[in-house]
Amino acid sequence: MTLTPTNSGWIEVICGSMFSGKTEELMRRLRRAEIAKMSISIFKPNIDSRYEKDHIVSHNKLKMMSFITDSPEEIIKMSKKHDVIGIDEAQFFDHSIVSVCKELAADKKRVIVAGLDTDYRGLPFGPMPDIMCEAEYIDKLRAICVICGNPASYSQRTSDDSDQVVIGELDKYEARCRNCFQPPKENLQ
Repeated sequence: MTLTPTNSGWIEVICGSMFSGKTEELMRRLRRAEIAKMSISIFKPNIDSRYEKDHIVSHNKLKMMSFITDSPEEIIKMSKKHDVIGIDEAQFFDHSIVSVCKELAADKKRVIVAGLDTDYRGLPFGPMPDIMCEAEYIDKLRAICVICGNPASYSQRTSDDSDQVVIGELDKYEARCRNCFQPPKENLQ
């Protein structure tokens, strides 16, 4: 049984590899909040240009209206009148997103954050580890390994790009389990 804080804000984290259903789970929770007559606002970083500019979109094309922001601090200003704040692709924000989440929770908001916990090298991604440390609730979702069918916790990059942030879908990434994941050679030292 999970206890829900009353008269208090809190932080929930939905993390995992690509194709694990993080955005879909974020939308499910936000839709349930709307059913409960709570006001919601959803934010995503400006860098997330894969689908639509004014929506978060899951890989299976479910979508919800959202705001694009260049800076986590904008989230505080734009969510003053809302009860539940959704933040998608949090790994792309700078580390100030952690203090923003804490401030929103201190203001009695329910903050639901979704993002990749590790990058294509299998290393912690951006501010996600710090957000996870602050969260009251953490759910790690898994995809299905495209090689063997086991639960997958890794995002295997299939392109030759070496930047940490490379926006892509099935054209650049596959879900892989621990045994099938092949980190880049420069990561093996």
